[in-house]
Amino acid sequence: MLIVQCYGFRVSSLKKIVYLNFLLLNMNKPIHNNKINRVLLKPRFQLEFDESQEEVLEKFKENVKDKDCKFCSRISGNHVFLDVPKEEEHFWSPQLQVEVIKGENDKTIVKGILGPKPQVWTFFMFLHFATAVAFIVFLVMFYVNWSLEKDYQFSKYMVIGLPILWVILYFSGQLGKKKGYKQMVALDNFMMKTLAKK
Repeated sequence: MLIVQCYGFRVSSLKKIVYLNFLLLNMNKPIHNNKINRVLLKPRFQLEFDESQEEVLEKFKENVKDKDCKFCSRISGNHVFLDVPKEEEHFWSPQLQVEVIKGENDKTIVKGILGPKPQVWTFFMFLHFATAVAFIVFLVMFYVNWSLEKDYQFSKYMVIGLPILWVILYFSGQLGKKKGYKQMVALDNFMMKTLAKK
């Protein structure tokens, strides 16, 4: 209560701030215990197996044929795409993209990326790119108007506001990742069970 009085927050505002901090900074266990996956909007991992590339891909092909399989799978060459069921899908639902590569010494490397569906990710990256381009444009406008001693207030506000917008975009991506976290774990567990088959 003392903190609430010192900083002038109402209790409900403080609860929201604490909850937001919990969501963003205390993410659940990162995928494959890789701490960098807490920061990345698209967690990634790499695994090594003693089986051949064909044997690993065959395990995924068996799952595609299984009609009781919960997760939708598509295989294209050495790439495997795993999606959540349509009835459980939402805007931030993840997709697991797996690449099966021949490694050295008859080993197989499985690389995976968990992230939003390509349409969502492309739109999100477009917003980041547009924000960056707008920032550069307004920064140049600000500098030109400032050096010519013309009015530069609008461009100054944009130069200040656009980085704030970028931070908001980043944290909204983190919130989206948090919303799809359970589905990420389910996809990852499904993949690990598939790879563990003999």
